[in-house]
Amino acid sequence: MSNAIAALLAQLVADARAAHPDRPALIGVGGAQGSGKSFQCAAFAQAHPRVAHFSLDDVYLTHDERQQLAEALHPLFATRGVPGTHDLSMARGVVARLGSPMVTELPRFDKARDDRAPESTWPTFQGPADAILIDGWCMGAVAAAMSPPFNAVEREDATGAWREGITAFIETDYEPFFDAFDKFVYLQAPSFEIVRRWRGEQEEKLLGRGLKTDERAALDRFIMHYERLTRSMLAGFHRADWIAHLDEARNVVRIEQR
Repeated sequence: MSNAIAALLAQLVADARAAHPDRPALIGVGGAQGSGKSFQCAAFAQAHPRVAHFSLDDVYLTHDERQQLAEALHPLFATRGVPGTHDLSMARGVVARLGSPMVTELPRFDKARDDRAPESTWPTFQGPADAILIDGWCMGAVAAAMSPPFNAVEREDATGAWREGITAFIETDYEPFFDAFDKFVYLQAPSFEIVRRWRGEQEEKLLGRGLKTDERAALDRFIMHYERLTRSMLAGFHRADWIAHLDEARNVVRIEQR
């Protein structure tokens, strides 16, 4: 992992523990898809046994739950990722249990199946934790400005119900969830365009081969679901107290305090 990010996380954890010794430090790490946030958090947790880590990706709603959301609000909510498709009640429950002297199961999501992994496969953490790291591409996001559709997926949202729903979820569900965090870090990609390449590299690593034409098209469509909010966060619309600026190889160029 990056020594600079490891040092930053260590300092944030120490500061939060000093301020609130009666509970685990709670640190959020955001960043565009493929920016390495899960890798950085997992590596830090591995090096610090009293630090627990899970991702917002791990608490996606189940496939069936997202289908129900799609039927109730808009078909685009069937696709995981955007605010509204996470089970924040589950995330809060995990955080609460990690502060106690009990064994906590850490949720996992199987992206290949597009559904929650069986609970029998979830890793466990013996509490209480000194700190909890939660990463996610929309971690610390604030609602993006509304505007006319600017990609093919958004044009399927002719009435704006999907985009307005995302905004409502951020304001009513995600902002109260974020309020509980001690600090946020954002891994700043150099541009939105690099996100597509990074995300493609992730898929190729997972598959162990290059993407086929139809797989590249499916990936392009998938990223369109994230585009508006990702671009907004890259422009600075997020809660991060610290920003780690990355180059195209994901190396830390500089770290900025806001």
